[in-house]
Amino acid sequence: MLSKKTKYAFHALSYLAENQEKGAVLIQEIAFSKNISHKFLENILLELKKAGILGSKKGKGGGYYLIKKPEEITLAKIIRLLNGPIAWLPCVSLNYYEKCSDCPDEATCNMHLIMCQVRDQTLAVVENKTLADLTAKNTDKQTFKY
Repeated sequence: MLSKKTKYAFHALSYLAENQEKGAVLIQEIAFSKNISHKFLENILLELKKAGILGSKKGKGGGYYLIKKPEEITLAKIIRLLNGPIAWLPCVSLNYYEKCSDCPDEATCNMHLIMCQVRDQTLAVVENKTLADLTAKNTDKQTFKY
């Protein structure tokens, strides 16, 4: 499940992407527009800045802005940065791997095999979707089969 922090990051990044022509945007403007606590948003934006996704400018005309184009910022990068592993189990994580203490053999563990498929399907989406996709006007509704 995505944390509130990650969801708010997506909202803030979307706002910045949609308002790029303004240049730097004040935290207050984003917080008000997206109904996010100013203090909470400030911490999120600082993390995104440290990760090289955002830049900031002080003084008149200051605020936060995207360093990269929205097409270059994958959803997977933001999720990993703020939410942690994309995998549901540590033994299937590509970036945060840990052997499960209660599993004698990953090669024959059905849970491991299924969760690898879940991870791969999830990654197939979030590695190929970007901030630009998140802000695109959805005119073509897709039908998903469950």
